[in-house]
Amino acid sequence: MSALLITLSCLLLPFGALSAWAAYGLADTGQYVSTMAPLADDPDVRDAVADTVGDGIMREVDVGRPMQGTVAPFVREAVRSFTQTRAFRLAWDAGNRAAHDAVLRALQDEREEAVTVDLAPVTAQVRDQLAHDHVPLAARIPVQHTAVAVLPAAELDRLRKGFHVLEVAGFWLPVAAVVFAAGGIALAVRRRRAVTATALGTALGGALLGLALSLGRALTLAGLPSDVPHPAAAAVYDALTATLRTVSWLLLAVGLTVALLAWLSRYARRRPATLPEPDAVQADSRSLTADSPTSDQNMPVT
Repeated sequence: MSALLITLSCLLLPFGALSAWAAYGLADTGQYVSTMAPLADDPDVRDAVADTVGDGIMREVDVGRPMQGTVAPFVREAVRSFTQTRAFRLAWDAGNRAAHDAVLRALQDEREEAVTVDLAPVTAQVRDQLAHDHVPLAARIPVQHTAVAVLPAAELDRLRKGFHVLEVAGFWLPVAAVVFAAGGIALAVRRRRAVTATALGTALGGALLGLALSLGRALTLAGLPSDVPHPAAAAVYDALTATLRTVSWLLLAVGLTVALLAWLSRYARRRPATLPEPDAVQADSRSLTADSPTSDQNMPVT
């Protein structure tokens, strides 16, 4: 019974960490925005944004086909220069916050509507920042309510059910793992061995979690369409899973440390043999001297 409980604990631990990260880490808007914020300075992400926005501008601007090859590089270079400004970082954070809020509200509501994000607040913040930086004609930038689709309505029901499952699993799986580990150690006949086995199982779970993250990264990038920039997607994946990678290394380190301490405690419990008291040694030596045959040599011979 003890071995079964410890095995279940070690199996549930990595799944519990994954569920808790998905249900509580990604579901927190502030933490999500903070996680994505450093990507505004990532060169691969900047290049992807510049190419995407530049292509969008070229589709909207009425330029003859002979001139597109000449104008397009200048447009992309202008957008790439904008990605190095504070206004872009402000727009990046505002856009991520708006998109996350929209998706989270859709997962918590029951309405079957497509998830859209209104870019008007983002545009207004960018305009104000550019005007504050004394960019010419920045105050004349129009602020229009533009709805950008984030999730289609057909996928909401499936995502909503999965999100609710993660909320439940993210709380109960870690709790069950701790309870099973404590029960397995308490029921074990040799508790030191049970602690060592639990620690090694925890370390193995952390290693498997890290391996799953690496495998998931490779599969995610391999499944992306060819027109999606893979370096930028890899940077986003690494940013989102940074906390989970830290958890995997923490489980590995804690498990190995506890196992080592449990193994070393076996020798600390072995006490050295107790030496006899000096008075007892002297008494025993006198007794042996009195009983030895050599004591008869001093007796008179009759």
